[in-house]
Amino acid sequence: MHVIEQQRPQATPIPGVEHATWAGRADGLSQLSLWRQTLAPSAATPPHGHDCDEVVLCIAGEGEVHSEGRVQRFGADTTVVLPRGRLHQIFNVGSVPLEILGIFAATPVATQLPDGQALELPWRS
Repeated sequence: MHVIEQQRPQATPIPGVEHATWAGRADGLSQLSLWRQTLAPSAATPPHGHDCDEVVLCIAGEGEVHSEGRVQRFGADTTVVLPRGRLHQIFNVGSVPLEILGIFAATPVATQLPDGQALELPWRS
């Protein structure tokens, strides 16, 4: 067991997306990853999927998740559940930053593009 002082999300090569890995393999975990992300107004993640379950907790802002032809809005104090393999994309649809926590049932987190190719992430997972 140990306590980690968390860093604020930092800019990434993905426009409008800031990221911080708060816990994962480098912290001694074998089955779980925790990410904190901030999406600027009008920013979005790339469309992608994971080979594990994902839960997204919205801390602040307004977002939309697009998945399997459906669009669902969410906001602060809501949880988005994304089962393993579900292709999705998250958009900030509000006028303030969208603050989210991503909890993954794997470490590292394998991420794929819609065509099945690996999406190389610019951060440690």
